[in-house]
Amino acid sequence: MVRVWFNHWFSTAHQIIGLMKRDESQEIYVVGSNLAVNSVIRNACDEWYVDSELKGDSYVSFCLEFCKAHNIDVFVPRREMVEISRQRERFESLGVRLLADGYDKISFLSDKAKTYEFFKKNKDINVPDYFVVNNSAEFERAYEKLCQSAGGVCCKYVQDEGGMSFRRIVGEIDRFESLSYYQGAKIAYRELADILRSQESFKDMLVMPYLSGDEISVDCLSTSRGLIAVMRRKGWTRDERVFFDEAIYKMCEVVVDGIGLEYPCNIQFKLSEDGTPYLLEINTRMSGGVPMSCLASGINIPNIALNKLLGKEVGWTPFRGEKVVSYIEIPQIVI
Repeated sequence: MVRVWFNHWFSTAHQIIGLMKRDESQEIYVVGSNLAVNSVIRNACDEWYVDSELKGDSYVSFCLEFCKAHNIDVFVPRREMVEISRQRERFESLGVRLLADGYDKISFLSDKAKTYEFFKKNKDINVPDYFVVNNSAEFERAYEKLCQSAGGVCCKYVQDEGGMSFRRIVGEIDRFESLSYYQGAKIAYRELADILRSQESFKDMLVMPYLSGDEISVDCLSTSRGLIAVMRRKGWTRDERVFFDEAIYKMCEVVVDGIGLEYPCNIQFKLSEDGTPYLLEINTRMSGGVPMSCLASGINIPNIALNKLLGKEVGWTPFRGEKVVSYIEIPQIVI
């Protein structure tokens, strides 16, 4: 039996857990914890606990004690993943393996400015124009420059997860009309400029062109048989189109090989108006949509990754087709 712990993952992780447990050669026993006591993830776990509200090094100490108390073999971290990866040796000294890449890789990719700077030197991958700003004057200059060359402008913090800080900057928003529909991440330039002027300085922010095409999310895993890279064209409804594109696949190889990523990651691209894919960001964890990638491709990324960590190779067949999948189908996953 292999005892695996998932700490405070997002709700779709209940499907990731279900996929990981589909293993013919060994029993996978999953311990889950979450700050949300009644999270749906609970239904996929063999044991369930309330996670700690501690942060940083204090939380890592909690995790070490939790691993000892519950005889954990494999830890799949999400919350405080960067700090946990930094202290990997403390977990390994207990015999606990982390299903995550090394601290140097995770911390580097968590900084979007450093990531862009690294890859813009590579002719085999497309990186959008961008400015790094940390005060209102720099923001306004960057916005004006981009307005001269780009069809639209957007911004987000250099350190961000899940696009929480992403804003699409528009000229004006009709405040009355906005009552009739969901505004999403749009913000008027004047409003944003006023907000930023209220601060003498702020944490580093990227200002870049707004790319109007579709978002492509690629679930990746490096294996001895080659790179798994399942591409999803994200839609506005609860369905997504899984497909294959040779150019995007090669860019994923550039990312994974260039950084030396060994474990599951999610690489996001955005298409320009003419369909050119540009690198958006790289998440060093499994994505919320990875169950849809697995459903469409027949490739069980969570289980393959776990077995790789344990030193076992699981076969898989490359997916080169196209298929539309929806969230309603996920409970019927059979791989």
